[in-house]
Amino acid sequence: MASAAEQLAANFNFGALGKAKELQRRLLFVLGALIVYRIGTYIPIPGIDPVVLRSFYESHSGGILDMFNMFSGGALQRMTIFALNIMPYISASIIIQLMTTVSPKLAALKKEGGEAGRKKINQYTRYGTVILAALQAYGIAAGLEGYTSNGASAVIDPGTFFRVTTVVLLTGGTVFLMWLGEQITARGVGNGISLIIFAGIVAALPSGLVQLLELGRTGAMSPALMIIFLLGAIALVAFIVFMERAQRRIVVQYPKRQVGQRVFGGQSSHLPLKVNTAGVIPPIFASSILLLPITALSMNAGTGPAWLTELSSLIGHGKPLYMLLYAAAIIFFAFFYTGVVFNPKDTADNLKKYGGFIPGIRPGQATADYLQFVLTRLTLIGSLYLTFVCLLPEFLIAEYALPFYLGGTSLLIVVSVTMDTVSQIHSHLLAHQYEGLIKKSKLRGSRK
Repeated sequence: MASAAEQLAANFNFGALGKAKELQRRLLFVLGALIVYRIGTYIPIPGIDPVVLRSFYESHSGGILDMFNMFSGGALQRMTIFALNIMPYISASIIIQLMTTVSPKLAALKKEGGEAGRKKINQYTRYGTVILAALQAYGIAAGLEGYTSNGASAVIDPGTFFRVTTVVLLTGGTVFLMWLGEQITARGVGNGISLIIFAGIVAALPSGLVQLLELGRTGAMSPALMIIFLLGAIALVAFIVFMERAQRRIVVQYPKRQVGQRVFGGQSSHLPLKVNTAGVIPPIFASSILLLPITALSMNAGTGPAWLTELSSLIGHGKPLYMLLYAAAIIFFAFFYTGVVFNPKDTADNLKKYGGFIPGIRPGQATADYLQFVLTRLTLIGSLYLTFVCLLPEFLIAEYALPFYLGGTSLLIVVSVTMDTVSQIHSHLLAHQYEGLIKKSKLRGSRK
């Protein structure tokens, strides 16, 4: 069966895609949803002076706002209804996941609640998203009211009405994107939340490349150095693909059993453990956790006490303290999320239930300990890989003033989401081709 699947995957072509009507509908739905998202990133919030807003962003550019703007697909720079993007939802997901590890009630709901428990946790996540989005939206509204340039305020008519309008629009935009992401996951191809972030980054990549070429045209960067950077980006993409596909295969043996005159089992299989089990989640979680406090510090640095301004400069983009916090957050979330998605004890119990065992390891607790040992080493390698990929370009951006969109986090998200989406497209095509083979075999059988 595995060889047949590999052969079908190797024979994938556009002809097979043309026959898969269900897959075409899913892809068209994803395309339409992303177009709606991109249109929303150009609908501005009323009551804001665009000239003063541009001055505000230029004065704070090159820092953490660029990262926020990258995840929002440029919506923050234009201060549109999708300025918060999907980041409050990600932050709420982090909080709920952390609470499931410390709250026995939530832990039991997640483990034993089944589908109903999963829906309940998702509902809590939605409530948390609304609360976080409302708080962040109010902070943005208050920050914009307090900013002036050449005597002009960023808000044309500041006051309660503007704050309420901004909170409602930004919160509503985030809730809509959360719903849109869930619809993409259910009715499209790939993970909807990841695809929304992916679309925002990809939409900004052309402008990033133009900025890079502009650096070469003005002489700010030599052509040789520019070529080195582009080749380095290609090599980094190849390295990401290699690491995302890397896995440790643990041999699993199933004993022979006799039923009547026939002997079943005795097969050898393997349990694949990815080097990077957490995927692209740790950098996104780490960025989301750092965004809120750093943005608040940067907005209030000039108006608050002196220590606040000093702290804002120390934790700014490209600074050693920021790099240290970012790396620590990536490593923490790599271990945390891996522990959430893979439970060695449950895997060991399932192997024991179906008679499987790892050669040289006793079933039960010994198998769980062995899997935990292997998983910990793999997660350490995976977390260091994620840290390297995300921080290396950050040093180059800080040193050579490269466009922020060419950073390691953006490349990692684009490559990982692309690989995951293509993999799901292949799965749909394989299912469609298998259905065609089954139908043909039934027709041949009926003719006989």
